[in-house]
Amino acid sequence: MRRTDRLFDIIQILRDGKLHTAQQMADRLEVSVRTLYRDMDTLVASGVPVQGERGVGYMITEAITLPPLTLTAQELEALNLGLAIAAEVADPDLKSAADSLADKIDAVLPQSVVAEADAWKFAVYPFADAARGFAQMPTLRAAIKARQKLRITYTAKDSAVTSRMIRPLHMEYWGRVWTLTAWCELRSDHRVFRLDLIESAEALPELFTDEPGKTMADYLKRL
Repeated sequence: MRRTDRLFDIIQILRDGKLHTAQQMADRLEVSVRTLYRDMDTLVASGVPVQGERGVGYMITEAITLPPLTLTAQELEALNLGLAIAAEVADPDLKSAADSLADKIDAVLPQSVVAEADAWKFAVYPFADAARGFAQMPTLRAAIKARQKLRITYTAKDSAVTSRMIRPLHMEYWGRVWTLTAWCELRSDHRVFRLDLIESAEALPELFTDEPGKTMADYLKRL
C-alpha cells in the first residue's frame, strides 16, 4: 500500500471520534507500530486535527475557534487552502506574505487545531495532487445541496478506473486532502472518495431522497 493511501485510511479510522491505539491501527493496516507512529507525526504536522500521544492513543478533534473570531469548518478550510495556494506560487513577495500570515494565525490558534506554524505551510500531499480535485468542487457542492445524483469516473487505489453512480452526501477537508462521502449505487454501500482521484463528475437529472441505510447519519452510525 502506498503511504499516501495509508494516511488516507488512518483518517478514515479516526473520523469516528473514538480513541484508537497505535497497535490497533497498525494491526488493521498491517504495518509496524513504528511505521504507524511516523504516519501519525506526519498527519499532525500536516494540520489534521489529531489529538493524542504514543502509548495512549489518537483521535480526531474538531476545535476551530480563532480568537476573537469563531470560524465555521468551511471558513477554516478556505483559510488553510488559501495559504497553501499562496505558499506554492512563484512570486517571492506573495509567498513571504503567506508564510508571515501563517505564523500570525498559528500564534492565536488553539494548540489542538494546529501544532505549529509549519503545519499551515507544508502538508502530506503535494499541492498539485489536491488541485486536481478543485475542478469538481462546484459540481459536487451543488449536487449535495440539490440532492442530485452524480456519475463519476474514479481511479481506485489499485489504479482501476470505474464509472459509478453516487448519491453525494458530504465533503470534508483533511490537510489538503478533500474527500466526498457518498452512497455508491455500484457497490450498494457507502464509500469515501478522494477528490483528487475523481477524473470527472456529471450531474444527472435524477434526484434522491433519504432512504433507510443510505444517509450520512447511517454512515456515521456505522463508524
